[in-house]
Amino acid sequence: MPGAVQLVWIPEPLEKYCIGKTHEQCASMDFCIRTTTKNVSTCRNLAVDLAHLPSYPPDMRPRRMLSIALYLARMKGWDELQDYVARAPKDRLERFSPMARIKAKVTFTRTPGDDDFRVLEILSVPQL
Repeated sequence: MPGAVQLVWIPEPLEKYCIGKTHEQCASMDFCIRTTTKNVSTCRNLAVDLAHLPSYPPDMRPRRMLSIALYLARMKGWDELQDYVARAPKDRLERFSPMARIKAKVTFTRTPGDDDFRVLEILSVPQL
């Protein structure tokens, strides 16, 4: 959606494997860690060898990679986030990087079927 900012929460064991990768590549690795059917084409064409990927502990929070698209948000820090996204070099935002990491206050919801989160406040954005 034009004008939206996509925020992604990556499970901690997967973070280092996602650095330098696209959202799609990271989501594929996350799927392959969690699936019991590892012979699917998604898991055969990963950016990282499947054997090197970690497993998630049962109490992992979140249990999978989560993302949310924000637009027209009314929250503390929103203007700073929009300014950062507008001014950041495009290649910095196309792949996961510590230089594009933000901090946010969120509410986390766990249900038997899935996890979810809602952004309450942007606490900090990277410096350009």
